[in-house]
Amino acid sequence: MVFFRSVSLLSKLRSRAVRQPNLSNSVRWLQIQTSSPDLDLRSQLKDLIPEQQDRLKKLKSEHGKVHLGNITVDMVLGGMRGMTGLLWETSLLDPDEGIRFRGLSIPECQKLLPSAKPSGEPMPEGLLWLLLTGKVPTKEQADSLTQELRSRATIPDHVFKTIEALPVAAHPMTQFATGVMALQVQSEFQKAYEKGIHKSKFWEPTYEDSLNLIAQLPTVASYVYRRIYKNGQTIPTDDSLDYGGNFAHMLGFDNPEMKELMRLYVTIHTDHEGGNVSAHTGHLVASALSDPYLSFAAALNGLAGPLHGLANQEVLLWIKSVVEECGENITKEHLKDYVWKTLNSGKVVPGFGHGVLRKTDPRYTCQREFALKHLPNDPLFQLVSKLYEVVPPILLELGKVKNPWPNVDAHSGVLLNHYGLTEARYYTVLFGVSRAIGICSQLIWDRALGLPLERPKSVTMEWLENYCKKAAA
Repeated sequence: MVFFRSVSLLSKLRSRAVRQPNLSNSVRWLQIQTSSPDLDLRSQLKDLIPEQQDRLKKLKSEHGKVHLGNITVDMVLGGMRGMTGLLWETSLLDPDEGIRFRGLSIPECQKLLPSAKPSGEPMPEGLLWLLLTGKVPTKEQADSLTQELRSRATIPDHVFKTIEALPVAAHPMTQFATGVMALQVQSEFQKAYEKGIHKSKFWEPTYEDSLNLIAQLPTVASYVYRRIYKNGQTIPTDDSLDYGGNFAHMLGFDNPEMKELMRLYVTIHTDHEGGNVSAHTGHLVASALSDPYLSFAAALNGLAGPLHGLANQEVLLWIKSVVEECGENITKEHLKDYVWKTLNSGKVVPGFGHGVLRKTDPRYTCQREFALKHLPNDPLFQLVSKLYEVVPPILLELGKVKNPWPNVDAHSGVLLNHYGLTEARYYTVLFGVSRAIGICSQLIWDRALGLPLERPKSVTMEWLENYCKKAAA
């Protein structure tokens, strides 16, 4: 592990990074011209897009007037919950089955997607290929995408300077989102739009921006982590590693199991259909033809809310509060008392319940299986296992929740904590790096399919009252 303490050395490295993009672009162009189309993701998309455009056109012309359901006043007042109102191709969330990525469940993805090591966790590159094409990639295709992302990962110097302008005490998500906004000046979509690119070609610079953004995020995210928690001692990329393994490395974790955990974490957090706050925000902002950087930065600001991505931070902090007050070997009876104490104080038990799911989150289950395999005796994991038995019956007794089962946030922090990433305030940044893969994949398809500006109709309470009176008459 190599640490860079010298500011002057960092400056040299960064100034070199500023000079590299043009060379990187030239090298990438040559690679595209000389590599096999089977290994080039962009070529695969170019073949798929006309077919999907025709499919959408047929759907609109033949079935555009079909009713999908009735909107109730509860839905209008309840945050549009349950309304079917978005096209989101990359994943679908079933209340009972959980998430499916292009039709594949998480266990199926773990089985079918390429891994960095034999029988290991899936590579995020493989899921990116799947989300964009709907096809499971070969190991060669995933490795080719690893190389392409590596060639796009150079960060302009001004991005680091922009982050450095913030107080070190600023929340990691604030620093991360600021870094993404600083990357926006390189947007290929913005440049192409200003030159008058035809709308049928919008997807092409969107693809470039999206892959550049996905490639650069681990470096920006690890820079934020090292700046806040490790005195600014950054770690250079390891070009021998894949996306997830290299991200763990740049954060400062070279334990092979931690690299496997990062591959699993990034993969299962990439997408959760289009209605969640971060995905919907990214889609909404992009529908105004904002470029991927602006759209994803907006999505990050939604992810930073405690009712969405920040929940993974809150879970570990709450679990640690249990340990501080009751000890690691708390009995189930004492744990019940603590849960009731939390609920009676007007708070929620973080990590339980979900806006759509009605059973245990499959993302929780696969993380539990990882823990059973690699850290069965970890005290916090054992506490999480007790919570799985204790909390749902209590929530059912309350009678106020439709889903008392644990979600993805109930488990991820305990795994990260076990391998030394103990800074809970940083966890949502990891979520953000992951979520870019899903949001950007769908954004490319938004542009390829020519999806319109999102503009739902809003009404006042007076309008609703008058409408309901007329309906009752």
